[in-house]
Amino acid sequence: MRSSNPVFSRRGFSRDNGGYAGFEAQPQMQAGTATNPYATNPYAADPATGMPQAPVRANAMTIDDVVSRTAMTLGLVVLTAAISWIALPVDPANIGKSYGIAIGAALIAMVLGLVQAFKAKPVPALILGYAAFEGVFLGVISAATSTYIGAGVVIQAVLGTMCVFAGVLFAYKMRWIRVTRRFYGFVMAAAMGFMLLMVVNLLFSVFTDGDGLGFRSGGLGILFGIIGVILGACFLALDFKQVEDGVTYGAPREESWLAAFGLTMTLVWIYLELLRLFSILSGDD
Repeated sequence: MRSSNPVFSRRGFSRDNGGYAGFEAQPQMQAGTATNPYATNPYAADPATGMPQAPVRANAMTIDDVVSRTAMTLGLVVLTAAISWIALPVDPANIGKSYGIAIGAALIAMVLGLVQAFKAKPVPALILGYAAFEGVFLGVISAATSTYIGAGVVIQAVLGTMCVFAGVLFAYKMRWIRVTRRFYGFVMAAAMGFMLLMVVNLLFSVFTDGDGLGFRSGGLGILFGIIGVILGACFLALDFKQVEDGVTYGAPREESWLAAFGLTMTLVWIYLELLRLFSILSGDD
């Protein structure tokens, strides 16, 4: 199971009858009705018989494992964000220094995330390192937003991220969201197109004043902010499906670190999109 977010690739997932996803889903019992993403795992169920191919291991991934690992990574993000907010106050007279620290932390987090993405197995040190530097980046950016726009925008982005997470989780458990291969392909294609536009916009902003092509400000900025949040919500659904598959098919416990990694990256994505969106809306008031 690889991290599920707009940047990194994912391992394929199974599809239930009808494509519905839920925490109560059980392994398919008939050959050809599902694809086991952990088929190389000798403890996964045999699709022909529905019986484990080997005795159930004691170190299989559980929901509790995912929750505890996610709490560690998100907790570290919040902790380092709070420390950087306090220890690295934004000085309007020297704002370049603050943004330099934020960009440096973001680049280090990206490198650590990329290294983990190409690892065959999760490395907790890399994942926690990513969370720590991502927290520094978020802390500086949030402090700058609070200084120039208002603390209310940061609070709105935090509450909005929590609401998106809770809403997607509820819809997922109620089986209102159908996570199928078609859904996966559509989300990945949309995310790639979205990121490509953002990269082009960034390149244009380097050579022109303001926001390049205008995709991150004004009316277009609001539109693309909403699209970014919707994409983040879709990736949360894919994250939940990955966790479900891991638990259902007996993934190794260590893969809970990858689940936590994916969830953390997706929540960071949603928070940043909401922070930008609320910043634009506050500026239009």
